[in-house]
Amino acid sequence: MGSLGKIVKIRTAPETGEDIDRCFENGDFAALAYAHAPIGLVVTQNRVIRDCNLAFAAMFGYRPADLRDQLFARLYPSPAEFSNVRDRGVEQLRETNTYWDERIMARRDGTLFWCRVRGHSFTPDAPLDRAVWSFADLSQIRPYIPLTRREREIISLLADGLTSKEIALKLDISHRTVEVYRAKLLKKFGVNNTSGLLNCLAGVYQDHIVTRSDAK
Repeated sequence: MGSLGKIVKIRTAPETGEDIDRCFENGDFAALAYAHAPIGLVVTQNRVIRDCNLAFAAMFGYRPADLRDQLFARLYPSPAEFSNVRDRGVEQLRETNTYWDERIMARRDGTLFWCRVRGHSFTPDAPLDRAVWSFADLSQIRPYIPLTRREREIISLLADGLTSKEIALKLDISHRTVEVYRAKLLKKFGVNNTSGLLNCLAGVYQDHIVTRSDAK
C-alpha cells in the first residue's frame, strides 16, 4: 500500500445553525448532507480515518476531530481482531467495487455492538488505498451477546464451513468438546441448528459474517 501522501487540512463540518444557513446560501449541500447524514460515513486511506461525519463519530462516542488521521484499529475490540478482519472484502471490492458485512465494533467506553458496514473504493485496483464506508449501528435490532474466546473461535470456524471434526483438529480439542460448545451456543441463542445460529448472529448469509475472532 502507498503512503498517506500530503496531508490536507479538513475543514470543520457545518454544525451550528449559522453554518447550516451558510451552506444553504452557498448551495453547499454536499458538505451539509455528508456532515448530517443519518448514518455513519467515513473516508479512509490505507486504513487511516481521513475524515468522518457526525453520526459516525457519535456512534463510537467521539467527535469527528478525535478520529481524523487515526488508525481504524482503535474502533475494534482489540488490535488482534482488527488484524483478523482488516482485509475482509478486498477481493470483492477489487472485482465489483461493492462490499458489505456485519461485524462487532467497540465504542470509546469499551462496549461492543453490531454494525452493518458497506464500502466503495476510489482506487479499485488497490481497494483500501482510498475508500468511503457507511456504518449503521444495529444495537436496537441485534443486541450484542457476550461470548467467550472459545465460543467466538468455534462460531468463526462454523461460519467458514468447517465441520465439528475439522474444528476439533484446528483447535486441538476433542470432537466431543466442540459438540458441547455447539450445543451450548444453540441454547444460548435459542436456535435449533448451525444455520439458525449463524443467521441469528449476523442476520445474513455466512459470507457476510465477521465475528470477533474471524480468521479471514
